[in-house]
Amino acid sequence: MRLRDLGGFIRVTDPEDFTLYFVIDEVQNSLKASTIIFNTFEDLEHEVLHAIRSMFPPRIYTIGPLLLQCRLLPDDVLKSVKSSMWKEEVECLKWLDSHEATSVIYVYFGSTKVSTPQQLIEFAWGIANSNHPFLWVIRPDLVMGGHTILPQDLMDEIEERGMLVS
Repeated sequence: MRLRDLGGFIRVTDPEDFTLYFVIDEVQNSLKASTIIFNTFEDLEHEVLHAIRSMFPPRIYTIGPLLLQCRLLPDDVLKSVKSSMWKEEVECLKWLDSHEATSVIYVYFGSTKVSTPQQLIEFAWGIANSNHPFLWVIRPDLVMGGHTILPQDLMDEIEERGMLVS
């Protein structure tokens, strides 16, 4: 596949999707780099890394997972570099431990996705109607121009099965 064909390969709902063009620009920029560093490790993504190395002339290094490395740093160090790594919520680990392995749905939209209040509520009812236990990470800035507030009847519905964390 050629770089110019990437836009036709990736399917998005919105042809003006910011993320698509961001990814295309970053791939083009990476062609100019002497080195590319990935937040992963060889054993996890060996085949993908091998394919990338065959397409890109720069040297490829893996240094991940960074999230686990950040746990080793004191809070004051993370604050001094203005890290976006949020503090671990110990309650959710206790909650997860109270469930059988592989029985919980994990929901997270990433760090850039935003939604309308209606989209959030509609999605939340979909999770509630799944009748499965779930851990849902809802960032404080997930909802465009407002607060992430879910209706009380929805909260009552998921009380026993769901855990919401920020």
